[in-house]
Amino acid sequence: MFADRYGEFMVITLDKVISRDQISEVEQKIRPYIRRTPAINVDAADFSLGPALLSFKLELLQHSGSFKVRGAFTNLLTRQIPHAGVVAATGGNHGVAVAYAARRLGVPARIFVPGISSPAKMERIRGYGADLVVAGERYADALGASELWAAESGALPIHAFDQTETLLGQGTVGLELEDQTPDLDTLLVAVGGGGLIGGIAAWYAGNINIIGVEPELSPTLSKAFEAGHPVDAEADGIAADSLAPRRIGELVFPIARKYVREVVLVTDDAIRKAQETLWKVMRIVAEPGGAAAMAALLSGRYQIRPRERVGILISGGNTVAVDFNS
Repeated sequence: MFADRYGEFMVITLDKVISRDQISEVEQKIRPYIRRTPAINVDAADFSLGPALLSFKLELLQHSGSFKVRGAFTNLLTRQIPHAGVVAATGGNHGVAVAYAARRLGVPARIFVPGISSPAKMERIRGYGADLVVAGERYADALGASELWAAESGALPIHAFDQTETLLGQGTVGLELEDQTPDLDTLLVAVGGGGLIGGIAAWYAGNINIIGVEPELSPTLSKAFEAGHPVDAEADGIAADSLAPRRIGELVFPIARKYVREVVLVTDDAIRKAQETLWKVMRIVAEPGGAAAMAALLSGRYQIRPRERVGILISGGNTVAVDFNS
């Protein structure tokens, strides 16, 4: 079990524990249960961004609609599952992923969501057969309720981002992308609690530039970098159901501090524009959190350098259909 093998080292040397070797080992375990999502190249001129080639990693095509299923299966396949099953708190996508993985493996699951979680995500959680509980208005409320349930029931908690197994699973996105697009210079990754950027940054280990992208209304990693440690931040905005956990993960932070080159902030308007543009140019329907990385390019918060090969992670697509009038 990864918790047994790695737990004693997590706090002090996490960046060494979350390594390429362990991510590769996890990828072999979860491979039968996940999709190898496509990476496609698009001329940046299609987005009026000048002469460059963009590489999109389309994790919105993953089982359950986001990258989160990678971490969910890693937890379920490498930890001892009690008779009571598993419990998770989520803004939405993590709960959808845990519900999907639990159904595939025949494990009971109870998922706690806040009131801001989108109806589309709640419907998918129920559709996968999990017990859905709405608790409070923000992710922190749902997390507190899930912890109480875990203590009462004996169910195994599966954390959305601040868990070794979760980080290892999300790191397999980087493993795939490096194989598919080995000449990347830079990768833009949306940040909420940091499980995705932490796992990917650990995989690349400084070999490319990792750029975090956060909504201005939920700047978890930005605030942590300013303070030198995880601190509470605002938790609001259009992407609050996926990118607003209040603070970056304690286990994520040392990885981000070592391997994330910078963090840029984007407005809600920029995220909406990115959703619209992705649909018009590529016919991709991304949820707000899934479009945040693209918003950094379209808004100019991140500007492509000459001859730079930039990757954009489209991390999720669990949203209702949007009419962009085209």
